[in-house]
Amino acid sequence: METGKCLRLKRIFREDSRAFIVVIDHAAIAGPMANLENPSEIIEKIASGGADALLVTRGMLEKGRESVRRDMGIILRISGGFTLLTDPAQFEDRIISSVDTALKLGADGVAVTIKFGHQKEGQFIEQASKIGDICRNWGMPLLVEVMATGQRAKEMGLGKSLSIACRAAFESGADLVKTHYPGNKEDFHKMVKGCPAPIVILGGEKMDSLQELFRMIKDSIDAGGAGIAMGRNVWGGPTPYNMVTAMSRLIHENISIEEALNIAGG
Repeated sequence: METGKCLRLKRIFREDSRAFIVVIDHAAIAGPMANLENPSEIIEKIASGGADALLVTRGMLEKGRESVRRDMGIILRISGGFTLLTDPAQFEDRIISSVDTALKLGADGVAVTIKFGHQKEGQFIEQASKIGDICRNWGMPLLVEVMATGQRAKEMGLGKSLSIACRAAFESGADLVKTHYPGNKEDFHKMVKGCPAPIVILGGEKMDSLQELFRMIKDSIDAGGAGIAMGRNVWGGPTPYNMVTAMSRLIHENISIEEALNIAGG
């Protein structure tokens, strides 16, 4: 791996090879969500709580840069191109920024999405792979958010389809993969074993039960996962700082679920 990638990945992963990435790219699609109205304020809570890195949009980074901790990794989302004003069935990721822009903004990585099983799967793979080529030229890590959709994915089941998708993302140039937890440790372990790039799990819709959320995180790590890249389940509640602290200690200090719940206030 290139020196540039190695050094930048060190700002995303800790010495234990795990990463706690807080995702705050939602406003580009959903508008002014609760707790995201003030970029500097929410980033301050995330940074002080102990998160390792942020996955951000250009706007959030530019308006919240003063609150970014000196040792925090920054991953810039460069794909998107739709909002909630579009029919969700027609959501289609496009490359809307560049690796050059990410470098100029001081980012340590870029993020794109591939929807495997989508009718435009080939187009998504092609654009991500070309970004991967550019990233290699500049020593910039590439995070690929992986989704498995469509009839074939349903027939195969979540574990098998995500296993294929994660490996395909790696083959397309991903240095880090963000994807769904398949629901059990056995399937997730197979996903991790079959993908040379580290896998972090996403949170998706905000979960009602903190115990279930923390159990999912702990199980994913026990099965070989590299951490999490979550948004709404981190900052979507009334005490983002507490949640960040609880999740950071769960990931890096292996505290119990009960301890994490006490810290989070759940």
